[in-house]
Amino acid sequence: MFSFYYLLLLWILIGLITFLYLIFSNTVAPYGRHSSSKWGITIDNKWGWFWMELPALMLMPLIVLFSSVEKNSVVLLMLFLWVYHYFYRTILFPLKLKTKGKKIPIVIVISAFIFNLFNGFFVGYEIGYVSQEFAFGPNTIIGSLIFFTGMYINRTSDNKLISLRKENKEYQIPQEGMFKYISCPNHFGEIIEWIGFAIIVYNLGALSFALWTAFNLIPRAMNHHNWYKSYFTEYPKDRKAVIPFVF
Repeated sequence: MFSFYYLLLLWILIGLITFLYLIFSNTVAPYGRHSSSKWGITIDNKWGWFWMELPALMLMPLIVLFSSVEKNSVVLLMLFLWVYHYFYRTILFPLKLKTKGKKIPIVIVISAFIFNLFNGFFVGYEIGYVSQEFAFGPNTIIGSLIFFTGMYINRTSDNKLISLRKENKEYQIPQEGMFKYISCPNHFGEIIEWIGFAIIVYNLGALSFALWTAFNLIPRAMNHHNWYKSYFTEYPKDRKAVIPFVF
């Protein structure tokens, strides 16, 4: 058990170092609007999304289902929320993308594949083999409300971006919903989702995943925000990147 937590703490430390590097180096991951052929072999964007998210969809539920943990209502809720998110992200979201002809470097796909393997393992293993006891409580209700609030923000924001690309092949300034306040409410919503999940699960593995989500998406959102400001001279000056009224 102790070695598991040492590894988990190391994983969090790696996430923090990665976050600080991305922030201070201004490194831009070369996919989406930042796509670049300089990063080597590329594959279709939709297939890239599928392979990046697949380990998360499969690994965590399989570990928990085959573990010795009691499959009570709280554990089943955790599994439902995880699969509900990742089935959409792995299967449905790539099908909705209006990015015909766009490519993603395979090195990004492999990196995300490995990232999701580690996170899926840590979350699933601690639920299934370490924590072992889960009971319904106030954290279950609060965490669920936060999770679904984040999911609503994430999906409605994704749908708005997709609809803009459907209406016009050129990039546009999104205006509705939380786009009035931040450039990337889709990223903000996903961070909120996994904070809610961590409150439900209430262990270090789930907290680690919420932190890693923030470590990954905050720099990504800042890159998007800077891109918007450089691409559109009329971009709203008071709009923040990812946290309303903060940054």
